[in-house]
Amino acid sequence: MKTIGSGFQEQEQEQERIGFGVSSYQHNQPMAGFEDLAMPLFNSLYNFARWLARDSNDAEDLVQETYLKALRGFASFRTGTNFRAWMFQILRNTFLSSCSTLEWRMTIALDSEEDGPELAVDMETPESILMNRSNSQLMQRAIDDLPVHYRETLLLCEVEEMSYQEIAQVLSIPIGTVMSRLARARKAVRAALHNQVIFEQAADA
Repeated sequence: MKTIGSGFQEQEQEQERIGFGVSSYQHNQPMAGFEDLAMPLFNSLYNFARWLARDSNDAEDLVQETYLKALRGFASFRTGTNFRAWMFQILRNTFLSSCSTLEWRMTIALDSEEDGPELAVDMETPESILMNRSNSQLMQRAIDDLPVHYRETLLLCEVEEMSYQEIAQVLSIPIGTVMSRLARARKAVRAALHNQVIFEQAADA
């Protein structure tokens, strides 16, 4: 997992704060399988939750609810399938269920705009290069301003380094839509960065 910025707490401290320290499982042997699979994903899930919710307290609640739901539903998880994608899907669905009905409808309505020909996705882009640099506040603002359905797709690809197939599973959308959203998200970020550079140049003139 790649990290953007330096505002996230260490895994052990956050697990303790939210109530998912390893010690809470060590006396419950039947849950050992869940612990082994789920706890290494904590940082990634919290990172993603922070970007979705844009609030640390809401992110903590979101991660906690995700782990509780995953723990309750662990018996239904099919061994051999993608556990990471399964956990991210639970987190994302939990986030959407916490949004208002209006926000949900707006997100769904925007899907119809993604069927155009803009499907090309470059592996190396200006924004992906910037995302590899720490403390890029400009990049963080540009991503934060994206609509949530673009933001989550870009983060899953660039930060979590998921494949298109994994992203499609997490978001419950076709791979073609994943590619379209990535292209549009990258275009929007590139435009935001370009506009910011022009603004700064004008201010310095």
